[in-house]
Amino acid sequence: MAPPSLPDDVISEKTVCVMDASGEVGSALVRRLLRRGYTVHAALHGEYGIIEGLCCNNKKVRVFQADPLDYHSIMNALKGCSALFYSFQPPSDHPTYDEYMADVEVRAAHNVLEACAQTETIEKAVFTSSVTAVIWGDDRNSTPSDLDERNWSDVNFCRKFKLWHGVSKTLAERTAWALAMDRGVNMVSINGGLLMNPESITTISNPYLKGAAEMFENGVLVTVDLNFLVDSHISVFEHSSSYGRYLCFDNVYTSNQDAIRLANMLLPPSQPAPAPTPSLDDDTSVYQQRISNKKLNKLMVDFKSEVEVEIK
Repeated sequence: MAPPSLPDDVISEKTVCVMDASGEVGSALVRRLLRRGYTVHAALHGEYGIIEGLCCNNKKVRVFQADPLDYHSIMNALKGCSALFYSFQPPSDHPTYDEYMADVEVRAAHNVLEACAQTETIEKAVFTSSVTAVIWGDDRNSTPSDLDERNWSDVNFCRKFKLWHGVSKTLAERTAWALAMDRGVNMVSINGGLLMNPESITTISNPYLKGAAEMFENGVLVTVDLNFLVDSHISVFEHSSSYGRYLCFDNVYTSNQDAIRLANMLLPPSQPAPAPTPSLDDDTSVYQQRISNKKLNKLMVDFKSEVEVEIK
């Protein structure tokens, strides 16, 4: 069996790139990778402030401005790196998901994987995707087995019901996989659930949650804690045996009580929780979980997580 993580002396010699390091996932990855001993190229497309404190007097991190639609800026950030951790961050002037954003995310994925293919030092690309690239389609209720990494969302189905997050994530991930296989890039993807970060606010307006009622009834409404998501990315990079796609979540919501609890968590801070509804509170029915993350759990069984501390 492959070792659960790389030796410290190997890690200390590796330089990895995180893009977009200005996003929630990217900035958390930068922190954790530095804590683990890596040298990090933090490729930013957004605001610098979110990781500014990490970069002061820290020789293990370099900051690059890298636009995912600018191939040459990506190449510059990747120079000398053995890995890329890539997560797409919608631009601040267009934070919503729609047909336009799907096109932007696909072009970004193409540029990023092409840049990896042209960078000789890249050993592995870790591509952040989503559970919404797995769960949507007409045939979901008729599928006898749990949904797993072999399943893909139906883009036409997503377009029909305006599930733009699913459209964008499915097309971008398929584009990345097609290019990775054509160009010989060693890529793995992390298909995460709804991101839950205690240090920021996730609300019901999150584009991931379009179709949440159907997710719930289909047994595929899942969330993932930011720390677990970050650990998953590092684990699939450090394991030489990792391959393909990995569904990543640590909470499944299958009962009305679960759904009410999640809904209350997603309310804006200024909005009070709704009064309890007796018919819902007393409903003890449970939907069958129909999504599996066994592949990732098996890979991470011996993974040693880092305790998150502030880097001075």
